[in-house]
Amino acid sequence: MAYITLDNCTLHLPVYGTGNRSLKQMVLSAATGGRIASNSRNITVVEALRNITLDIRAGDRVGLVGHNGAGKTTLLRMLAGIYEPTFGTLRSEGRVTSLLDVTLGLDYEATGYDNIILRGLILGESKARMRELTPSIAEFSELGDYLNMPVRTYSSGMVLRLAFAIITSVEADILLMDEWLSVGDASFVAKAEERMQSFVGRASIMVLASHNPQIINELCNVKLTLEHGTIKDVVRLERPAGAPASVA
Repeated sequence: MAYITLDNCTLHLPVYGTGNRSLKQMVLSAATGGRIASNSRNITVVEALRNITLDIRAGDRVGLVGHNGAGKTTLLRMLAGIYEPTFGTLRSEGRVTSLLDVTLGLDYEATGYDNIILRGLILGESKARMRELTPSIAEFSELGDYLNMPVRTYSSGMVLRLAFAIITSVEADILLMDEWLSVGDASFVAKAEERMQSFVGRASIMVLASHNPQIINELCNVKLTLEHGTIKDVVRLERPAGAPASVA
C-alpha cells in the first residue's frame, strides 16, 4: 500500500558564486524566506527545508500552502526524489508520478508516437504496455497526423496536449502536483479537466501545492502550511466528495 514518511528531514542547497555582498543579500530575500544555513566566501548554503516530519497514507490528499518561497515546490521535489534530504529519512512505497514538469523527458527531435513510448518508459511502464495505450493517447491528444512529425514542429499548446495525454494515461500510486494542471484551448479544457479529475481519483496519494484555497478545500483532506521551509500547521479537512477515505 502506498505511503510517504518523512522523519525530521532537512534540506540544504548550495548556491555558488555568492561572494558579492549584494548577491548574497538577493539570495537571502529570494530563497525560502531568507534562511541561510551557512556561507563561505563563494558558497552560500540555503536551508530550504528544516525538520520536516510527515506521515502520508493511502487516501490522503495533501494540500501545500504558504507564501512564495515557503518551500512548497522544494518539498515536492524532495518527495519526487529530485532532492535527497541532507539530514533525516524519507521512505515511500508506490509508483511516484510527478506533474512538476509535464514535458520533462520529451525528445523534440523524435515524433509524437516515439515520444509516447519514451515518456511512458520514463514513467515506469513497459514498451508493450505503452504500445497498447498509444491509440487512446493519440485519440485524446487530437494531434492526428502531427504525431508522425518531430515534436519540434509542434506549437507549445500541442506539446502540452501530447505530454498531458501521455502522463494521465499511466496509473499513479503517488501523484505530485505544483498547481492544478489544465491545458489546451476552450474546446480541449473541458475533457482535459474531466480526465484530470479521474486521474487524481485513481491515485492512492496526492500532494498538491497551490495558491488557490478553493482548489485545496475541494480536493484535499489535509492542509499543510509551510513557512520559511518549516511546517507551521497541519489541518485535517472534511474528505472531498469522491475521494477515497484516508486510513492514516
